[in-house]
Amino acid sequence: MTLRQRLLLAQAPLALALALLGVVAVVTLARLGRSGQRILQDNYRSVLATQRMSEQLERMDSAALFIVAGERERGLAQQAGQRQGFESELHLQEGNVTEPGEEESTRALRVGWERYLAAYDVFLAMPTQEERKAAYFHRVEPLFLEVKDAASAILALNQDAMVHKSEELRRQSDRVNTLMVMAVLAAFGVGLFASTSLTHRALRPVLVLSQAVQRLGRGDYAVRAVVEGQDEIAQLGQDFNSMAEALQQYRQSSLGELLQAQSASQAAIDSLPDPVVVFGSDGALLNVNRSAEDVLKLSLESGGDVLGRMAPEAREVLERVRGHVLGGKGAYQPRGYEEAVRVALADGDRWLLPRGSPVYGETGEVVGATVILQDVTRLRRFDELKNDLVATVAHEFRTPLTSLRMAVHLVAEGVVGPVTEKQADLLFAAREDCERLQGIVDDLLDLSRIQAGQLQLEVRRVSTEELVESVLDSQRAAAEERGVRLSRRVELDAESVDVDADRLGLVLGNLVGNGVKHTPAGGEVEVRVAREGTRVRFEVHDTGEGIALEQQARIFEKFYRAPGAPMGGAGLGLSIAKEIVQAHGGELGVVSAPGRGSTFWFTLPQQAALVEST
Repeated sequence: MTLRQRLLLAQAPLALALALLGVVAVVTLARLGRSGQRILQDNYRSVLATQRMSEQLERMDSAALFIVAGERERGLAQQAGQRQGFESELHLQEGNVTEPGEEESTRALRVGWERYLAAYDVFLAMPTQEERKAAYFHRVEPLFLEVKDAASAILALNQDAMVHKSEELRRQSDRVNTLMVMAVLAAFGVGLFASTSLTHRALRPVLVLSQAVQRLGRGDYAVRAVVEGQDEIAQLGQDFNSMAEALQQYRQSSLGELLQAQSASQAAIDSLPDPVVVFGSDGALLNVNRSAEDVLKLSLESGGDVLGRMAPEAREVLERVRGHVLGGKGAYQPRGYEEAVRVALADGDRWLLPRGSPVYGETGEVVGATVILQDVTRLRRFDELKNDLVATVAHEFRTPLTSLRMAVHLVAEGVVGPVTEKQADLLFAAREDCERLQGIVDDLLDLSRIQAGQLQLEVRRVSTEELVESVLDSQRAAAEERGVRLSRRVELDAESVDVDADRLGLVLGNLVGNGVKHTPAGGEVEVRVAREGTRVRFEVHDTGEGIALEQQARIFEKFYRAPGAPMGGAGLGLSIAKEIVQAHGGELGVVSAPGRGSTFWFTLPQQAALVEST
């Protein structure tokens, strides 16, 4: 049975109740109608007949009076027309006896009527007026009154019956009304109960299916809708079970693979000895490995502001790298060990070097950031030991080197005796090597002092023009020797800067000297100075061979020498320049491409008052 048929069947009891109610109403109303007709048939006809008989009887008596009064012809004519009518009405009454006692009254009327006719005929046969008058008053009139009384009795009997039957009909009507109301209520109650029961039974599969859908929505993929039958709901239940089965299989397969992949991923990052922190695209903390929990004390289970409970130094590093990666600037690579952050632990301090990588979505957008804090404690210790060793060696070299330079100088100048030309050439070459070695030792000592935090800057306001011109003058001889043109361009808003003039001169001299060395004859090295907001930007641009991209990140490392670099240096100049610039609170970098020259730049922050004055 289909759902439509079930719903129609559910309405059948109510329709049947209404039909039965209609039948009862029709039967009851028909019965009431027949009761009214029976009253008309039973009594109203008798009432009408007795009234007519009374009228005809009155006319016959009036005719008798006409005869007594001497109007014999008129009287005869009037009484002759009443006999047949009375007889007809009496005959009709005799056939319409319906009430108790009516038969006896009708029989008495018949007897009285016959006696009245007999006396009336005798009255008409009287030959004289006086005899007719006497017959009327002694015989006819008493019989007239007797017959009239008999008719009146029948009339009263039927009128009383009509009143009684009318009252009975009214009471019956009241009972019918009451019965109809009760029947309506009963039919409505039974029909409503039956319809509700059948409707509920017809819709019970829908309720079962609805409960199954709710459980499926709560994640119960094992739920099934048990709906029997062949209707639309049963078919829908089968379709639902098929969908739930497919979802369960998909969930089991996908979730299992997902959980396995998640476990493998978590195990992989947990196996890393360095802390790993994963952020979402909104910057929220998504995951950490075990090392991060141990070293950084990060825990996702604690909730709330997890980063806020970290050490301020480590939190600042994480937020900086996170902002770099999520800001769309690509992966974050540290510039050196100086970016390592110190984290105090119970077994000693750890130095962590941050690195950041973006996590891309399916469409290529950045959906997260992974920050790895590489533990460089041992490397940093080795670097410190190396710096200490270099500083110690340089310091130990300085005193004998000074004596050696002095001795070579005295011998070369002939103070201790004449030397041959060949000996002089060798002594001059030895003196140049001693000078170069002295420069390397001085650079090593300067770098050691800077890294040890022993560099004391003597910041003062100096003229930018004079500072740049002094540097160019110191490099002008070498430039002229190589055929390189030196130039400068200082903007008006950068005419003075607050710097350590000697240290900054060393930086500019190193950059200009490198530019001269790497620029072919006919080229140019230009120094530019301009203001950028609260900073002053220095640029040293040359038209040399340029620097390959893979070398640009390493040229600031200590002792690094680019392939093909001229002999004579130790690879410390740019490293020292970087340290000096950072000691001023600035940054140093390079923009270069092979065959297009290089532009080394550095920026220095300036005091607010100096900025406003310019």
